Amino acid sequence: MHIRKLTDQVSVSPQILPGEMADLEAAGFRSVINNRPDGEVDDQPSSSEMAQAAAAHGLAYRDIPVVPGRYDPDVIDAMAQALQEMPAPVLAFCRTGTRSTTLWALQAAREGEAEAIVKAAGEAGYDIAALAPRLRAMRHA
Repeated sequence: MHIRKLTDQVSVSPQILPGEMADLEAAGFRSVINNRPDGEVDDQPSSSEMAQAAAAHGLAYRDIPVVPGRYDPDVIDAMAQALQEMPAPVLAFCRTGTRSTTLWALQAAREGEAEAIVKAAGEAGYDIAALAPRLRAMRHA
């Protein structure tokens, strides 16, 4: 697992496996968000497998699948709602962590400054600088 911290409340990672839920629990995570649609690759665990594994370790779980490059308002709203409702700290994952980072940034932009969001993502190893204009526009929308 390559967990990367965005804030004290939210971290992201590439794909995790059901067997790693115990490690997440031991690391203090309380919730898991899956941003990966089922069936992207043949050996990917299904969302239902992930949900069962999370529940077995007392972790809250939410499935918010994101098709690469498609960050529709309903998906951004779902991520914002999940981060508001789920116990923190939260780990969001996708194939590489980029979709989860982008989705976090888009929902955070409603109240946060674009530059701080881009910086936090960069410090976690995700370059989302190209997203800055959209983040600024969301703040002023």
